[in-house]
Amino acid sequence: MLGDVRTLGAVGARGREPVLVGLVDLGALAALVVVGQLSHGIDPITAPLAALETTVPFLLGWLLIAPLSGVYAREALSIPRTALCRTTVGWLAAANVGFVLRSSPAFDGGLAWAFTLVMSATGLAVLAGWRLAYATIRGGPGGQA
Repeated sequence: MLGDVRTLGAVGARGREPVLVGLVDLGALAALVVVGQLSHGIDPITAPLAALETTVPFLLGWLLIAPLSGVYAREALSIPRTALCRTTVGWLAAANVGFVLRSSPAFDGGLAWAFTLVMSATGLAVLAGWRLAYATIRGGPGGQA
Protein backbone atom coordinates (compact mmCIF):
# COMPACT_ATOMS: atom_id res chain seq x y z
CA MET A 1 0.00 0.00 0.00
CA LEU A 2 2.82 2.40 0.82
CA GLY A 3 4.26 1.81 -2.67
CA ASP A 4 0.94 2.83 -4.19
CA VAL A 5 0.96 6.09 -2.26
CA ARG A 6 4.46 6.91 -3.47
CA THR A 7 3.50 6.12 -7.05
CA LEU A 8 0.43 8.32 -6.85
CA GLY A 9 2.52 11.14 -5.39
CA ALA A 10 5.04 10.89 -8.23
CA VAL A 11 2.30 10.86 -10.84
CA GLY A 12 0.69 13.91 -9.23
CA ALA A 13 3.95 15.87 -9.29
CA ARG A 14 4.65 14.73 -12.86
CA GLY A 15 1.12 15.65 -13.87
CA ARG A 16 1.66 19.32 -13.00
CA GLU A 17 4.54 19.82 -15.40
CA PRO A 18 2.59 19.25 -18.63
CA VAL A 19 -0.20 21.49 -17.35
CA LEU A 20 2.23 24.31 -16.55
CA VAL A 21 4.02 23.89 -19.87
CA GLY A 22 0.65 23.89 -21.63
CA LEU A 23 -0.32 27.13 -19.92
CA VAL A 24 2.93 28.73 -21.10
CA ASP A 25 2.22 27.43 -24.63
CA LEU A 26 -1.22 29.06 -24.60
CA GLY A 27 0.18 32.28 -23.14
CA ALA A 28 2.89 32.38 -25.80
CA LEU A 29 0.33 31.96 -28.58
CA ALA A 30 -1.94 34.62 -27.11
CA ALA A 31 1.01 37.01 -26.75
CA LEU A 32 2.01 36.34 -30.36
CA VAL A 33 -1.46 37.32 -31.57
CA VAL A 34 -1.49 40.46 -29.40
CA VAL A 35 1.91 41.54 -30.75
CA GLY A 36 0.67 40.94 -34.29
CA GLN A 37 -2.45 42.97 -33.70
CA LEU A 38 -0.51 45.83 -32.15
CA SER A 39 1.79 45.85 -35.18
CA HIS A 40 -1.32 46.33 -37.35
CA GLY A 41 -2.68 49.15 -35.20
CA ILE A 42 -5.29 47.04 -33.41
CA ASP A 43 -5.43 47.62 -29.68
CA PRO A 44 -6.66 44.46 -27.90
CA ILE A 45 -7.77 46.58 -24.92
CA THR A 46 -10.10 48.77 -26.97
CA ALA A 47 -11.05 45.95 -29.40
CA PRO A 48 -11.19 42.82 -27.22
CA LEU A 49 -13.58 40.99 -29.54
CA ALA A 50 -11.13 41.31 -32.43
CA ALA A 51 -8.37 39.97 -30.19
CA LEU A 52 -10.48 37.01 -29.12
CA GLU A 53 -11.65 36.22 -32.65
CA THR A 54 -8.05 36.02 -33.79
CA THR A 55 -6.68 34.19 -30.75
CA VAL A 56 -9.35 31.60 -29.97
CA PRO A 57 -9.10 29.53 -33.19
CA PHE A 58 -5.38 28.97 -32.63
CA LEU A 59 -5.76 28.21 -28.94
CA LEU A 60 -8.47 25.68 -29.78
CA GLY A 61 -6.29 24.18 -32.50
CA TRP A 62 -3.38 23.85 -30.07
CA LEU A 63 -5.57 22.39 -27.32
CA LEU A 64 -6.86 19.79 -29.77
CA ILE A 65 -3.65 18.86 -31.56
CA ALA A 66 -0.87 19.30 -28.98
CA PRO A 67 -1.82 16.29 -26.84
CA LEU A 68 -2.29 14.15 -29.96
CA SER A 69 1.18 15.07 -31.24
CA GLY A 70 2.81 14.09 -27.96
CA VAL A 71 4.23 17.48 -27.01
CA TYR A 72 3.44 16.89 -23.33
CA ALA A 73 5.04 13.45 -23.08
CA ARG A 74 8.04 13.14 -20.77
CA GLU A 75 10.54 12.82 -23.63
CA ALA A 76 9.13 15.88 -25.39
CA LEU A 77 9.63 17.88 -22.21
CA SER A 78 13.20 16.73 -21.59
CA ILE A 79 14.85 15.74 -24.90
CA PRO A 80 15.54 18.78 -27.09
CA ARG A 81 15.34 16.99 -30.45
CA THR A 82 12.05 15.33 -29.49
CA ALA A 83 10.69 18.65 -28.23
CA LEU A 84 11.60 20.34 -31.50
CA CYS A 85 10.16 17.60 -33.74
CA ARG A 86 6.90 17.16 -31.86
CA THR A 87 6.34 20.88 -31.41
CA THR A 88 6.93 21.47 -35.12
CA VAL A 89 4.46 18.78 -36.18
CA GLY A 90 1.98 19.82 -33.50
CA TRP A 91 2.08 23.51 -34.33
CA LEU A 92 1.79 23.08 -38.09
CA ALA A 93 -1.26 20.86 -37.59
CA ALA A 94 -2.75 23.12 -34.91
CA ALA A 95 -2.20 26.22 -37.04
CA ASN A 96 -4.14 24.59 -39.86
CA VAL A 97 -7.00 23.81 -37.48
CA GLY A 98 -6.87 27.46 -36.44
CA PHE A 99 -6.95 28.59 -40.08
CA VAL A 100 -9.97 26.42 -40.82
CA LEU A 101 -11.77 27.76 -37.76
CA ARG A 102 -10.79 31.37 -38.51
CA SER A 103 -12.09 31.12 -42.07
CA SER A 104 -15.39 29.62 -40.89
CA PRO A 105 -18.55 31.67 -40.34
CA ALA A 106 -18.05 31.21 -36.59
CA PHE A 107 -15.24 33.80 -36.56
CA ASP A 108 -15.03 37.22 -38.13
CA GLY A 109 -11.91 38.32 -39.93
CA GLY A 110 -11.45 35.93 -42.83
CA LEU A 111 -8.15 34.44 -43.83
CA ALA A 112 -5.55 36.09 -46.05
CA TRP A 113 -2.85 33.81 -47.45
CA ALA A 114 -0.11 36.10 -46.09
CA PHE A 115 -1.57 35.66 -42.60
CA THR A 116 -1.24 31.87 -42.89
CA LEU A 117 2.44 32.19 -43.75
CA VAL A 118 3.21 34.70 -41.02
CA MET A 119 1.22 32.89 -38.32
CA SER A 120 2.70 29.51 -39.24
CA ALA A 121 6.27 30.81 -39.19
CA THR A 122 6.08 33.06 -36.14
CA GLY A 123 4.02 30.56 -34.16
CA LEU A 124 6.57 27.89 -34.95
CA ALA A 125 9.46 30.15 -33.96
CA VAL A 126 7.82 31.10 -30.65
CA LEU A 127 6.61 27.63 -29.64
CA ALA A 128 9.59 25.64 -30.90
CA GLY A 129 12.04 28.19 -29.50
CA TRP A 130 10.65 28.16 -25.99
CA ARG A 131 10.04 24.39 -25.96
CA LEU A 132 13.59 23.71 -27.19
CA ALA A 133 15.00 25.96 -24.48
CA TYR A 134 12.84 24.30 -21.83
CA ALA A 135 13.82 20.77 -22.86
CA THR A 136 17.49 21.73 -22.99
CA ILE A 137 17.39 23.26 -19.51
CA ARG A 138 15.29 20.44 -18.05
CA GLY A 139 17.02 17.48 -19.66
CA GLY A 140 20.32 18.85 -20.92
CA PRO A 141 21.55 18.98 -24.53
CA GLY A 142 21.73 15.19 -24.68
CA GLY A 143 18.27 14.91 -23.21
CA GLN A 144 18.51 12.95 -20.01
CA ALA A 145 14.88 12.38 -19.05
